[in-house]
Amino acid sequence: MAEHLAQFEEPDAEEDAIVVESVAGLTGEDVLRAIGARTGPAGTDLIVIGGRSGSGKTSVAAEASRILAEAGIRHAVIEGDNLDRAFPEPWRDGIDLAERNLAAMWRNYRAVGYTRLIFTNTVSVLQLPTLTESLGTNVRSFGVLLTASDETAADRLACREIGTGLDEHIARSSAAAALLDSASSAYRIATDHRSVHDIAGEVLRASGWQAKS
Repeated sequence: MAEHLAQFEEPDAEEDAIVVESVAGLTGEDVLRAIGARTGPAGTDLIVIGGRSGSGKTSVAAEASRILAEAGIRHAVIEGDNLDRAFPEPWRDGIDLAERNLAAMWRNYRAVGYTRLIFTNTVSVLQLPTLTESLGTNVRSFGVLLTASDETAADRLACREIGTGLDEHIARSSAAAALLDSASSAYRIATDHRSVHDIAGEVLRASGWQAKS
């Protein structure tokens, strides 16, 4: 998939002179908006990574980001769990704060030239239509469901959770696994006994962000 700006044809010398003269003294954001006005909006390429707690969502997203960075591919990563982390929980009152915050954040990323997004959240693969709508128009999305056995998830959570909520996290992870397994039709990747690098590579190849070998 073409990168932001790289997909546009190079202007001829006369057009280039006009652009330079018209944007002199403006901010980078102003320049990007001017380019968008001339060429039309670029689409958004979205990878959504879901899975039970302990399936490796955060680690896989971070590794995928590292692989993309090494290839010089512009992208952003947003952790969905942080978009509405508050008490009382907004979603319990029917407030879609996570979607609102995602939309606001992505507008800011788009304003400075980002067109690719990796988004992680436990049940995100069940919410693709809502997430896609939050990101605007012309969104090409790919859902990935990471799976892990109860034993693997519990071992990972035991290494991560140092507070008093370990048992609760394990119970919630099991409940999420059952829900996701029965309802999600996303591309599935089993993470047991696999390296984070291998899993991240499969995510990028399956989504079309990285060429298949």
